[in-house]
Order: sequence, then structure tokens, then C-alpha cells
Amino acid sequence: MIRLILLTDFTEAFAHNLLRGILEYSKGREPWVVCRMPPSYKQANGIPGVLEWAKKWEADAIIAQFDDTDEVELFRQNGIIALAQDFKSRFSVIPNITSRYKQTGQMAADFFLQKGFRNFAFYGYKDVVWSEERCMGFRDRIVEKGFGDCFFEYQKQSLENLWYYESEPVANWIKSLPRPVALMACDDTQGNKIMELCRVLGIKIPEEVAVLGVDNDEIICGLSDPPLSSVNLNIVKGGYEAARLIERLLRDKDAISEDVVIQPVTIVNRLSTDIYATDNPVILTALKYIHQNLVNKISVEDIVRQVPLSRRLLEIRFKQVTGQPIYQYISNLRMERFAQLLLANTEPVADLAVQVGLADAKNLARQFKEWKGCTPVEYRKWNKIK
Repeated sequence: MIRLILLTDFTEAFAHNLLRGILEYSKGREPWVVCRMPPSYKQANGIPGVLEWAKKWEADAIIAQFDDTDEVELFRQNGIIALAQDFKSRFSVIPNITSRYKQTGQMAADFFLQKGFRNFAFYGYKDVVWSEERCMGFRDRIVEKGFGDCFFEYQKQSLENLWYYESEPVANWIKSLPRPVALMACDDTQGNKIMELCRVLGIKIPEEVAVLGVDNDEIICGLSDPPLSSVNLNIVKGGYEAARLIERLLRDKDAISEDVVIQPVTIVNRLSTDIYATDNPVILTALKYIHQNLVNKISVEDIVRQVPLSRRLLEIRFKQVTGQPIYQYISNLRMERFAQLLLANTEPVADLAVQVGLADAKNLARQFKEWKGCTPVEYRKWNKIK
């Protein structure tokens, strides 16, 4: 039997998804017992108090939101494996459950750029690795595309008080932003906060401010008004890999204790980003036609028939707004929708491809690999738990 302490904030979906992954790993193996310890216990008793309880409970391992000053090596010295769930900083002396934060920010930037936005903002925590690196990835991609002068950030919120914040400074910052603006929040909780303030200020979402969160916490996203779009992370697989690492370290004390890296998978597009940021009515008509008819076979001529422009002039203006030729925009959109379906459904790959207008099964694997770096089957396999 493996006895694990999970010291984290259970009010968020991250912890529950991590547990789901641990549960999946335990199936068919020796039993796992998990003690769900609240962060308040560490705040009241410190690391020595947590360690004392862990020893009495005969814990084999602990996964925790450790602070930078915590003496995490005490666990190893007492024969207990410790993993750090990224909280403020990464640790060098114990493995971390971390993520590709810069890649998450880049993914968000590409998502908004494809929608035609030219003003961008980031809202997050100060002195927190996962917030700062998501901002860095988001900002770097915006700068790379030539919109660095149109980027704004606000990272003054302290992580210690997750629920509390001074609304007036944040509200003033939101009011100062040019519109329409694409705003990435460091996580869903902060995205929900931005939407709440926008509602109080009478700012329309997504027409004036389009908001994107991270973690795809379905409860937070669903309770937001309108529903919050979010970057979906494969947290369950992270829990699975963390459990596998713990078992390996228990069996072999000399085993390599590498970090567990949670991957950003895709963006779940909900109403908070359901907008095309262009004041060009012709391009807006073209974009709406593409999104509404994605399942059908769409040609450039079909789109030309929807607007009062020649094909050549439409293609020029379309690329000016979206940064992509029409055919490439359609192809990328189909591939992104297809990737979402691969992870959300268990239907055969060919059936899912048809749902987004990818009927050319012969070339599908090659096209997908050029875009994602792997075949659809590999993508589904790598991003599932096992």
C-alpha cells in the first residue's frame, strides 16, 4: 500500500484532476491511500508539523504547494518522497509538477491573433513562476508578430490572498485598455474576476474585451457570464505521471527524479472569446461564413459569393486582417477543431474528421503531422492518461 499526502487547495479543479490521474494509475496495482491535507495545516504548524504528522501516519510520499522558504529536504531525510506542485517557484532539490507555461501563453496569443485582434493584455499574479512565464510566452509571441506596442499587463495581485483583491486599481487598468482587446488571464479564477469587473463597468464581453483563462475548470468557466474560454491542460495525465514517478522512486532509491510536465493541449472556445476582432464588415462576413460552414466543403469562390469584392481583393484584405491566406485560415481552424474532438470523444478518427470538413482521410495523417508534429492517433494517445 502506498500512502500519499496531497497538501493543496481543493477548492480548485486542478487538485481533483491530479487525484483522478493518481486514481487511474492505481487501478490494477497495489492500493493507494490519499490524505487530503489543507494548506491551512502547513500555515499553522509549518513544515516540521507536517513532517511530524506524515511520520505518524507512515506516509510514503507528499505532493504539496510548498513555499520557497520551506525546508523540503526534511522529507527526503526522513525517507518520504516529496514532489512540489508549482506554487510560486520551481525547486531544484525535489521534483516539480510543473507545465510548459510559455507554450501556454504562445498558444493563447496565436488563438487571439487568428481572430484578428491587434490589442492584447495579460492579467496575473506577481512573483509567481506560472503566471510570469505564461505572460512571457504570450507577450513574446505578440512582439514577434509586430504588436509589441499594443501589449499591456497587470501583475500586481498577491498569491497569498487568492480570493481578495483591490477592485479599483484593476478596474482602472481595464478602463484604460484600448478596445477591442484580447485579454489572457493567468488562470480561470482571474479570468472570472476580470469578467465580473467588466460587467460592473458596463464593458461588453466579448465585443470590447475578449477573455481567455487557463485550466479549463468547467465550474468556474460555466459560472462565468458569458461562459469563459480556457486553455485546456492535461492535468489528469500529470497526476498519472506523478504517481508513476512516486512508485518508481519507492522501488529504486537511486532512480532519476525528473519533473512531471503537464502539457497544454488545446483551447476550449466559449462565448467569452466568440468574436472576430475586425471593423471591416466584408471580412467579418467572410469569417462568419467560414466558422458556420466549417463542416462543409468550402472553397474560396464560395466565400467570394458572400461579399461584394473580387477574389483577388478579398484575399488581399483577408490576409491583412487575419495574417493568413483564406485557405490556410480554413485549414488551421479545421485542424484545431479536429484536435479538440480527438481528446473530447472516443469516436474513430475518420468520423471526427468528417465533422470538421476533413474528408480526405488519405492525406489526413500527413496534414495533421505537419501541423502538430504527430499523427492524429499519436496525438490522442500521448494526450490521454495512458
